[in-house]
Amino acid sequence: MPISDVSSDLTVEIGVSSFALHKFPLVSRSGKIRKLLLEAKDSKVSRVILPYVPGGAEAFELAAKFCYGHNIEITQANVALLRCTAHFLEMTEEYAEKNLETRTEVYLKDMVFPNISKSIAVLHRCETLLPAAEETNLVSRLINAIANNACKEQLTSGLLKLDHNFPSKVAPMEPETPSDWWGKALSVLGLDFFQRVLSAVKTKGLKQDIISKILINYSHNSLQGLVVRDAQLVKGSLFDLELQKKQRVIVEAIVSLLPTQSRKSPVPMAFLSSLLKTAIAASASTSCRSDLERRIGLQLDQAILEDILIPTNSHGNNHSTIYDADTIVRIFSIFLNLDEDDEDDTNLLRDESQMVYDFDSPGSPKQSSILKVSKLLDNYLAEVALDPNLSPSKFTALAELLPDHARIVSDGLYRAVDIFLKVHPNMKDSERYRLCKTIDCQKLSQEACSHAAQNERLPVQMAVQVLYFEQIRLRNAMNGGHNQFFFGAINGTQFPQRSGSGAGSGAISPRDNYASVRRENRELKLEVARMRMRLTDLEKDHVSMKQELVKTHPANKLFKSFTKKLGKINALFRINSIKTLGGKAHSESRFPFQKRRRHSVS
Repeated sequence: MPISDVSSDLTVEIGVSSFALHKFPLVSRSGKIRKLLLEAKDSKVSRVILPYVPGGAEAFELAAKFCYGHNIEITQANVALLRCTAHFLEMTEEYAEKNLETRTEVYLKDMVFPNISKSIAVLHRCETLLPAAEETNLVSRLINAIANNACKEQLTSGLLKLDHNFPSKVAPMEPETPSDWWGKALSVLGLDFFQRVLSAVKTKGLKQDIISKILINYSHNSLQGLVVRDAQLVKGSLFDLELQKKQRVIVEAIVSLLPTQSRKSPVPMAFLSSLLKTAIAASASTSCRSDLERRIGLQLDQAILEDILIPTNSHGNNHSTIYDADTIVRIFSIFLNLDEDDEDDTNLLRDESQMVYDFDSPGSPKQSSILKVSKLLDNYLAEVALDPNLSPSKFTALAELLPDHARIVSDGLYRAVDIFLKVHPNMKDSERYRLCKTIDCQKLSQEACSHAAQNERLPVQMAVQVLYFEQIRLRNAMNGGHNQFFFGAINGTQFPQRSGSGAGSGAISPRDNYASVRRENRELKLEVARMRMRLTDLEKDHVSMKQELVKTHPANKLFKSFTKKLGKINALFRINSIKTLGGKAHSESRFPFQKRRRHSVS
């Protein structure tokens, strides 16, 4: 393709394209063309072949027009291409003033480097110009410019906020991310360049919350394109393996760029959960998954049920569980071990009464966090209990994760256990008994006790416990002595009350405790009449059930033993109800089990 009307004396071939040109304009500005002609044995050479030119024929045509004196427009879209071509053709000041290399450098310094978005766009263009873009140091200079400008913008924004809010002591609200925010533009970069940019801005001191937003935006855009609509069509195929490999590389790279692990990490829980799910599905490295598990464990009190419902990577196994219970065990263990690590550092020996009030100390997970996590686990148990492939031992291990003080009420755990027993009717008696032992019958609400007393799926030992504590609770309410059951005196300090609704505190001060007791007394007095009626109904039901079972199973020794012992208990309470409430010795004889955690009547 001719650039001038004058007949050409040199043809330049680049790939399948050829250009009919003239030697003089080219050799006057291009050191590369000059050297090729000088090195040719034939002085009248009329053809030059260039196997490779950065940017191909398009870039060479622009450079040739520049050699002919045409006014070519340098833009954000072509500056990287022209800079690499100028370097390849050696269009420097050594051969002509204001040559193409100089012109492109001026444009980069004046228009590109000072602007983050333009720098990112040019950097993206450099991905198709490797290795020439690296040889000219254009890539490293663009990355450095992005990092410097990002930190300058952060500093300027911080000073403006400080100046605007100076007299006010109220913390300013976090501004919304603008639609043209430069962090979103990074999503166009390939993984290699993105990693280099993130490493640079972290080194320069960019805030962790901004880095988190950048990573979230990049993950959303890069992983979204790798989601398969119909997984059955590609399962086990070469496409599936290639897809897994891409996902694995991206996830492992993003995890390596996450901010430092901490309880107050700016990385949202939902993002960490989605990364872990993708890491498991893509068979990411063990270190990658462990890193994510620890991050989630540190922030577990911020999680919701959807965050911990992590599917199992079954690989087509029909007998595998729906959700990955082993991962959840590790995550909850990490959260619970935070408290143990702090206790190891203090090396302080504390008795039981002190631990009740030190539980909410700054060095351990806050009580509110423990309560959130306990409710979260109970909801998780209720969800996974529906899985017929989940083994009783694994479900029991999940139910036993939390310490005794983590639950104020056990209704959520009871509900989950009942669902599991219903879905798994063929459990062994030993497994059923061990699972039900995880439920503290003292922490069941009145409604849960009523349900448990009539629940045929529960072992007989638990039914006995439920009836026993229900009778104690009702009799104490009738006699006005419920305080001795709910509050055991240890070293002169009372344990806090466990409310049936779960809306109380597991560790409150004695003054608040006293006020709570008085309020509970007033409420219970209003319900005494209803409780007496309920007690009468329960006793009638008990008598009829006993008669029916004796008729049906006259040889049932266990039930006979139970009725005999229950009669003794009733007699004990009838005697004690007549006696007046007095000193410490009487209180202890009335409730001989008050210092025990659990009660067993078998």
